[in-house]
Amino acid sequence: MAPDWVTWLPVVNASLNGLATLLLLRGWRQIKTGQRDAHRKTMLTTFAVSAVFLACYLVYHAALQHYTGSGSKKFEGVGLIRPVYYSILISHVFLAFFVAVLVPVTLWKGLKSEKGERLGQPPTWAAHRKFAKVTFPLWLYVSVTGVVIYFLAYHWPNS
Repeated sequence: MAPDWVTWLPVVNASLNGLATLLLLRGWRQIKTGQRDAHRKTMLTTFAVSAVFLACYLVYHAALQHYTGSGSKKFEGVGLIRPVYYSILISHVFLAFFVAVLVPVTLWKGLKSEKGERLGQPPTWAAHRKFAKVTFPLWLYVSVTGVVIYFLAYHWPNS
């Protein structure tokens, strides 16, 4: 049996994913309305929230393995929900690998563009925008599906 702090980590993880989702949408709205400084702060906060999520996620699975002998919770849903759950889970895990690479690159390109602009160099926002157009929807999908997976795995009937 896992200690209470381990059993609470899925709630923490889902909450962090939910917060990341809200921050992503806020950052998107800010850049669309020309609030570049607010956008930068929001996206850096979103990155920090996602980094804390990743740390908690890894601790949870390592602790679960340590205390129970299994690093994951078995999905107990039956019927049509089972293939739906696994389809969401597989796409979530697959895209999370891309997000883990794309997010730091996109942030770096944005910060590099901002620094260059402050130093009087020509703006290089095009590269940041190009990456962000791919990164944003993937990051949003992974954050939203993280919350969906939590509810299906821990709160779906028979779970």
